[in-house]
Amino acid sequence: MSPAGLKLALAGVLALLLLTASGVWKVQDWRYDMELADQVRLHSDDLTAINNAATAQVTVEQDKRLALEQRLSTSEQTHYRALIDAQRDQGRLRDRLATADVRLSVLLDADDTAPGCSVPTTSSTGGVDHGAARARLDPAHAQRIIAITDAGDRGLIALQACQAYIRALAR
Repeated sequence: MSPAGLKLALAGVLALLLLTASGVWKVQDWRYDMELADQVRLHSDDLTAINNAATAQVTVEQDKRLALEQRLSTSEQTHYRALIDAQRDQGRLRDRLATADVRLSVLLDADDTAPGCSVPTTSSTGGVDHGAARARLDPAHAQRIIAITDAGDRGLIALQACQAYIRALAR
């Protein structure tokens, strides 16, 4: 073989080698493009699934919150009604005390020998009460006692409302 033929054969082999490498490169490019497209599709599917799960969880939490708000609203209305009823009853009692329709009295200890006590130890014959000796309270003192019990009733109703609120939150 002549050196020119050898060069030509070598150039042909080199050209064939370059063509083969170029073809293999192109096939690899197509294959990697398909794998990349599959990975993008799988990643997109995963993101869609995660998004759907997060949306479902948010919906569940919103439903729980709405249910809690409704329970708290119902509880608040119940306790508000109880407070209004207690205030109305206390107002009626105050009015009845003010008009002398009702009088408050206290039981006296029959064994108490307090000096200077002018309250009789037995009930009078004209009274309806056949029990232990009683003494009537001054209407002003009775009003103060009613005010104190009113504040106590309000406190108890507020305490019940707080307890119901905490129970609702603890569920």
